Amino acid sequence: MLVDDHQLVRAGLAALLDAADDLDVVAEAADGLEALELARAHRPAVVLMDLSMPIMDGVQATRQLMTELPETYVVVLTSFADRDRVAEALSSGAIGYLLKDCDPHELLSAVRAAAKGLTPLDPRVAGALLPKVVTVQPQVEAAAVPSLSVREREVLALVSNGLPNKQIGRQLGISERTVKVHLGNIFRRIGVGDRTSAALWARENLTGPNA
Repeated sequence: MLVDDHQLVRAGLAALLDAADDLDVVAEAADGLEALELARAHRPAVVLMDLSMPIMDGVQATRQLMTELPETYVVVLTSFADRDRVAEALSSGAIGYLLKDCDPHELLSAVRAAAKGLTPLDPRVAGALLPKVVTVQPQVEAAAVPSLSVREREVLALVSNGLPNKQIGRQLGISERTVKVHLGNIFRRIGVGDRTSAALWARENLTGPNA
């Protein structure tokens, strides 16, 4: 499903996606409120979500969508790459974040990756997040890393490899609900609000034989 307040943008995205044999656009919305209504009716696998829209913005819409339809994956597609916007969008539940000037093939790959529960993230966005992670590392390393249990370290390592909750559960022999509980504990202990920030944190902090 496409969510953008510019009709021309939606038309271009629809043409690109419909041209792919394995992708279909099931609905288009011009604002967040309309996106929620259409998502309830069509239950799309992936939503490409703009951030700046009238009536209801993309962050609010994503947060509500994740509450009502947690099996739908949201990928933000926007022009904003500043850290605050990225962090807010990912904290709302978006699984990925792309910029509108990305390559068309990159966009198609991102939609396919999101449908599998993976985390498509524009490298420029990752670069915006990484300095924040590095900055807090000296404050949390001593307290947060030792406090993670062996199981939590295993979950976090698999998150950093891009695995969705269902696959993590299968690999570790635990339920998807238990994975979510572990992730909630991990987020609180290492001071992040979403799995993408946790993955970046893990790559910076979980090193060595016990990682």
